[in-house]
Amino acid sequence: MAAAIETRKLTKTYKSRLHGLINVVQDLDLTVEEGEIFGFLGPNGAGKTTTIKMLLGIIYPTGGEGFVLGKEIGDMDVHRIISYLPERPYYYEHMTGLEILRFYGALFGIKDEALFNQLLERVNLAADKSKTISQFSKGMQQRIGLAQSLLNDPKLLFLDEPTGGLDPIAHIEIRDLILKFRDEGRTVFISSHELSEVERICDRVAIINKGIIVSQGKLDDLLSGGRIEIIADDVSKEIADQIKGTADATVSFHEGRLIVDMSDEQDPNSVVDSIRSTKGRIISLTPRRKRLEDLFIETVRDDDASKKKPAAVAAEAGGAQ
Repeated sequence: MAAAIETRKLTKTYKSRLHGLINVVQDLDLTVEEGEIFGFLGPNGAGKTTTIKMLLGIIYPTGGEGFVLGKEIGDMDVHRIISYLPERPYYYEHMTGLEILRFYGALFGIKDEALFNQLLERVNLAADKSKTISQFSKGMQQRIGLAQSLLNDPKLLFLDEPTGGLDPIAHIEIRDLILKFRDEGRTVFISSHELSEVERICDRVAIINKGIIVSQGKLDDLLSGGRIEIIADDVSKEIADQIKGTADATVSFHEGRLIVDMSDEQDPNSVVDSIRSTKGRIISLTPRRKRLEDLFIETVRDDDASKKKPAAVAAEAGGAQ
């Protein structure tokens, strides 16, 4: 399958009077396949927006190279078949939803009233097309933004925080729309802090921290290695110690009940057999898949810790002299 986005050593450096050269994005190697929903994750200031702006051709890299739909970033022909919905889109508040689509459609030379009405119907705004943007809720504004992003029938959509600040109903509506984009063969590149939403809809993700990709891959692969929790009654401390020694598990007691936390790569049957052999009673056995939130926190914290170590070693060396 062809790559919708591909970067090699993509770098963006700024000059600072106080700190000299600052690498906002450094040696970014990124691949997004056609027809997938790709999550681009990172803490604030990690370089997500800078990366998106480079891919869109809004700003230019200072090193490396990037390709969007097979052409170098910034290629004007590509701009006709991609779309971008920023985190905080700005609209003329006196315009109606229909007028917004007419206005932006004109930028592409599109004057198809049937298309405008079809897009309003698709994002569930047909009944509100005469309302002005000032009367729109945040969820409605996101939906008109998605309608606008479809005007040029894009092959690739960049969505920055598409569900940020929305209520649960609006979350579901936007999520369903994004899933339909993939069903139509479009590629969707999402930057978001809503990790539970990303986990529900994305095929692959990349995590960026301080301008560097620290993890990238299929969600199923990245979230492998979940846990199994076993809760049991009437288990002695001796059996608990035996389980801890043989199963390499975390064993504890809460309100008299045994709680065993173990890797899903281990066989839970041996633990269950040990409990039952002494008339213990199994209350529950619950598989728990690793969450994207857990992966994100672990990855960023480990990366931050590894980057602090050289500085700490240097400081210790300086103090020893």
